[in-house]
This record gives sequence, structure tokens and C-alpha cells, in this order.
Amino acid sequence: MKPPCDQAVIESVRPAVPCSKSAEQWILAATILGSSMAFIDSTVVNVALPAIQKTLGGTVIDMQWVVEGYALFLSALILTGGALGDVFGRRRMFLAGVTVFAIASAGCGLAANIHQLVTARAVQGCGAAFLVPGSLSIISASFREQERGRAIGTWSGFTSIAAAAGPVLGGWLIEHASWRWAFFINLPIGAAVIGLSLLRVPESKMGAQRSVDWIGALIVTAGLAGMTYGFIESAELGWNNPSVWAAAIVGGACLIAFVYFEARTRSPMVPLDLFRSSDFTGANLLTFFLYAALGIFLFLFPLNFIQVQHYSATATGAAALPFILLMFALSRCSGGLVGHVGAKLPLIVGPIIAAAGFLLFALP
Repeated sequence: MKPPCDQAVIESVRPAVPCSKSAEQWILAATILGSSMAFIDSTVVNVALPAIQKTLGGTVIDMQWVVEGYALFLSALILTGGALGDVFGRRRMFLAGVTVFAIASAGCGLAANIHQLVTARAVQGCGAAFLVPGSLSIISASFREQERGRAIGTWSGFTSIAAAAGPVLGGWLIEHASWRWAFFINLPIGAAVIGLSLLRVPESKMGAQRSVDWIGALIVTAGLAGMTYGFIESAELGWNNPSVWAAAIVGGACLIAFVYFEARTRSPMVPLDLFRSSDFTGANLLTFFLYAALGIFLFLFPLNFIQVQHYSATATGAAALPFILLMFALSRCSGGLVGHVGAKLPLIVGPIIAAAGFLLFALP
């Protein structure tokens, strides 16, 4: 799923190298294909989990690591990826992310056991951490402010279509070929993105030199890794296991140290002053809890449909379409709704409707 703040990211940066009319379509094509790699992968992998478990073996805990290994490094390094693009060049870091993502996708498809797959997925997450902010920053740097609305609409529309097609296409490949093709499909897309970017996308970077918060990135990665390991492995090993509680304690300590460090460093990854705004803090907490519920649901959804309800992989991918299509279709109308009734009411009604949906899934 796309983060809810993509449009804000695009609109917050002044254009550095406004592109010509002839280059607009090529820039959009490269960024749409690049973003689609990450969006398709996030939806296809969930559908592929039962087939992966059947082929490579492993427990539900191992399947969680297939998902969380990717999400861990993406979430920990995405801000660093954006900062590196500002310093060393947005196109250069975008290309680096696409290349790493494609190579890691090949590694996922060739994995001989679950441990190799989890490792390759972690590398995929590192690539996505450069790819995703790179695609957004290229649009913001290339299009003039008066042309960004159309560019955002085009980019959002096509990536939404790609995200919607992902589960169905992935389910068909899994059912009629192999789950490995859910990863191999990224290779031709990655080659097309690299070719378009090298030939048609202009390079841009920030005029003023900006330092990269490497220490903060390392601390938060260690913190998230420790907490993730503790929570996932506790289901199998129990909280009395030394490795579980030690990882959780170290992870929690690192996250506390991250807050302390960010408050004192000159160029923080996360400026803590933002959290002085109650609106900002409240919106982030709401998003955290809502996406936590959606994340675990999208993990369990295909496992239940295929292993318990005996759906085919293709039918399972199709069953996810109402959620994806409605989410993207209605999100485009939400801006106008907020303009009429304010932000508070939708932020209350939306999670209540989502909770009702989860309840309905629990009843059959």
C-alpha cells in the first residue's frame, strides 16, 4: 500500500530541473514503473506465501519474516534514501534502488530455502528505501508547481492500477507457473526503468550541501530489528527465551537512544520539533494503529483463503480487489470531503468502518 503522504512529499519540494514537454511522459513512465515494482511486490508476496510455505517449508513465523524482513529495512532506511538523493543526485539513487531491488528479486526467485528468501527480501527492502522516495523526488524536481497536479494524478492513477493488478497477476502466475515468477516479473520492469532513466530522466540534487544522518539510521535499524525479532519469535519461543527478551530490551533501548540522539544532532533524520504539533502527532498515531491492523490482516488474508477456505491463488488475488480498488477510488475523493466537513470526522468514521469490516471477517 502507498503511504498516505505521497502527494505531500511531491508538493513540498521546489522544482530543481523543470523538464521539457517532450520529457514529461518519459519521466512519468520511469517513476510509475519504478514505484509499481515496489507496490506490486508488496501485494503479490502476500498471495504467494502459502505456495512459498509449501515449497520451502517453514512455520507461520518464517512467513512473517518473509514480509517483515522487507518492511523492516524499508521503514528504517527510507528517510536516509531520500536524504542521499538530495545529496548525491535523485536519479542516481533512484537507479541504485531499482538495481538493488531487481537483483534482490532475482535472489528471491532463486532462493533454495526460507533463510535465503528472507535475506533476499531484506535486500529488497534496502533497494525500495532508495527507489520509493527517489521516484517521488524526481517528480517534484522535474515538474513545475502548476503542472504537478496532473503529474500527481497520472502517477497515482497508474500506480493504483498496478497495485490492483498485482494480486490477480501474481495469483495467476503462482497457480499456472510458480511463486518464483512473482519475483522474476520485476526483472524486465527493472530493466525498462533503468533504460528510461538513463536516457530520459534529468539528474537533480539540492543546491545546498546536506549531511546524512548515518548514526540515526543505524540506531533506528537496530531498534526496529530488535523489537521485530522479539515480537515475532515470542510466539514460538516464548518470552522466557533469553534471545527473545534480550532482543526486545536491546531494541527498545536503541529506539530510546534514537530519540535522544535525534534531539541533539545537527541534521536529524526525524526532526522531533514536528511532534510538538498535536495534529501531527495524533495523525501519526492514528495511521500507525490503522496500518498495523491492515498489515496483519493482509498477511493472514491469503493464508486463510488458500489453506482454510481452499481458494485458488488466482481467486485469492481477485478476492483482494474490492479492498484495493475501493481504497484507491475513494481516497481520491477524500480531499474534497475533508474540505467540506473537516478532517476530524473522516478520521473517526474511517477506522470505525475498517473495524466493522474486520468484525465481519471474524463472523463466518
